[in-house]
Amino acid sequence: MTISSPHAVAPSAFRGERVPGPADPGGRPGPAPVLDPLAEVRGEGDPETDVYLTGTVFLDIIFTGLDSAPVRGTESWARGMGSSPGGVANMATALARLGLRTSLAAAFGDDMYGEYCWDALSRGEGIDLGLSRTVPGWHSPVTVSMAYEGERTMVSHGHEAPPPEEPAPECPPPARACVALLVPGREEEWIATAARRGSRVFADVGWDETGRWDPSDLADLEHCEAFLPNAEEAMRYTRTDCPRAAARALAEKVPLAVVTMGEKGAFAVDGRTGESAEVPAIGVEALDPTGAGDVFVAGFVTGTLAGWPLADRLAFAGLTAALSVQEFGGSLSAPGWAEVAAWWKHVRSYDDQTPATLRRYAFLDGLLPAAARPWPLRRAVPTLGFRQP
Repeated sequence: MTISSPHAVAPSAFRGERVPGPADPGGRPGPAPVLDPLAEVRGEGDPETDVYLTGTVFLDIIFTGLDSAPVRGTESWARGMGSSPGGVANMATALARLGLRTSLAAAFGDDMYGEYCWDALSRGEGIDLGLSRTVPGWHSPVTVSMAYEGERTMVSHGHEAPPPEEPAPECPPPARACVALLVPGREEEWIATAARRGSRVFADVGWDETGRWDPSDLADLEHCEAFLPNAEEAMRYTRTDCPRAAARALAEKVPLAVVTMGEKGAFAVDGRTGESAEVPAIGVEALDPTGAGDVFVAGFVTGTLAGWPLADRLAFAGLTAALSVQEFGGSLSAPGWAEVAAWWKHVRSYDDQTPATLRRYAFLDGLLPAAARPWPLRRAVPTLGFRQP
């Protein structure tokens, strides 16, 4: 069934196969997305970059197939493992796989880990690393993640990258949007610069290790269009005991407040219009939640830049996050349009979801390419990557 949808995408937005996409500084092409979700809103004079972000890239090594947490003094064998770029690369990959032209500014070590991460992001995902740099003699940060019982335990090691020897290029570049991780008590000049130049800033936040949970510590929030904390963070910052009340309180400080509620879904309030929306979570078997928050933000940014209704943006973000937790790893598990299309084909063919869910996601009919592969999909490989001929 094809429905009339505000998401309808012109046929030229679809790509039936993997073709050369953006090239990295070495001239090697990255893959083109299956679908360009912004095809209908692009115009002359638009910035080349859809989304800019910056942060630390880790090499993630993920052990899977553990029945329980490792026990001190014993050796545990994992039935599987994978490796991929992690840290801010989780968000960058999620954005790129949804067809957004993504620019990442980060430091990379000149060791094999750094080379692998650079190649995986630039050549493998088509992410623009023109504002990134390789730091001689600096080893790449590493995270080892162990997934079991639907949760994960992580051990990380790394050192702050030394400052660049030469002046950095213009940062941030002109972009439709930027994604920022707010750090309590610290202001980032680039966030204000991006907002001043017209970029729409979407902000997430980490756990406040100080225990203050003082909204005034989030000074950069004034430059943001949207704030997307989880329920616990939102309630602590607003001194409320309900995620919905927290979202309404946050909407007084930022135009759009989105609170994720885990298995209960997500709730959003548009402070400019008073509109609110709530979407329940998709019922899936969760294997590893690593990177699910990044994927949610990427899905929401995609829908927002494409001009979708608030409830559809929220539903799509929740769907992409749900698809990601069924796979292991962070960037490894970020879904693209092929995965979304495969899921939609699957749930319409089998009695996996409720009729309400099918109605809620009917807007996908006006969006998706034909699913070319079965669902679910697997990506993890056990090595740092095989050399391509």
